Amino acid sequence: MTRTRRRVGSERGSVAAELALALPAVVLTLALGAGALGAAARQVALQDAAADAARLLGRGEDGGAAADIVRRAVPGSTMSSGPSGDLVCVTARSDFGIGNLVRIPLQASSCALGGGR
Repeated sequence: MTRTRRRVGSERGSVAAELALALPAVVLTLALGAGALGAAARQVALQDAAADAARLLGRGEDGGAAADIVRRAVPGSTMSSGPSGDLVCVTARSDFGIGNLVRIPLQASSCALGGGR
C-alpha cells in the first residue's frame, strides 16, 4: 500500500518572492548610505575651505581671493564674511544632492584673528 502525500500550500518560489520584495529596500539603504558619506566628505571640504578663507581675510588678503578658495574647494559653494570683534569670520554654504530626490544644505563657519600679517 503506497501512501501519497499531497502538498496543500507549496512553498516553491517563496525565496525568489522574498528577495524581490527585499531587494529595493537594500538598494535604497545602500544608496542613502553612500550619499551620507558623500555629504560628510563635502562638509569636511567646506569646513577646510572656510578656515582657509578666514585665514586669508585675517591676513588682509582680498575677499575675492578668499571666495575663489572656497569655490575651488567645493564647486557651487558660496561664501559670506564679516567682522566679529577682533575676528574675521567666514561662512561657506553649499547644497549636496543624493540623486534628484534629496537635497542637503551644508554650512561651515570659521573665524581667524584679523589684522595680522
